[in-house]
Amino acid sequence: MAFLTLQEVRNKARSKTSTGLESREALNRQFQFDSISPDKTYDIFLSHAFLDAETIYGLKIILEEAKFSVYVDWYEDSHLDRGKVTKKTAEIIRKRMKSCKSLIYAITENSGDSKWMVWELGYFDGFRGKVAILGLTENSEDGFQSQEFLELYPFVERHDLGLVMKDDR
Repeated sequence: MAFLTLQEVRNKARSKTSTGLESREALNRQFQFDSISPDKTYDIFLSHAFLDAETIYGLKIILEEAKFSVYVDWYEDSHLDRGKVTKKTAEIIRKRMKSCKSLIYAITENSGDSKWMVWELGYFDGFRGKVAILGLTENSEDGFQSQEFLELYPFVERHDLGLVMKDDR
């Protein structure tokens, strides 16, 4: 299996931010002037740990370059506090999931600590069923450890996104 690497998604994020900022707050400042319609639809709901903001931003760019529209909560709805589980936040996230055609569950360094990811996966699987797992690794050929239940879902590989390794050209 050929997976995306942590380094390539981080490099993509750094190439798009003016100063290579890594924190979620810094990335939010970068996009504070974006105007997002509350009724916009997306191809992908990107379920992730917000502590991996730089990595997730790079992944969002890669997916968009592959011609997918991507919902990332802190980018589109920066007013939400994902540090707290509230009914209001859950209501907004549910609404956003309903406006997405599929969900990609991004496995990163902090995904196991996310308060929201497993809930998002279960909700989306029950609601729409179009779910896939995307593991980011140090090396594109490395496997990765995931929670056993994630093996119920298909895994996204480079070729699924139309991406070609330099060695494959």
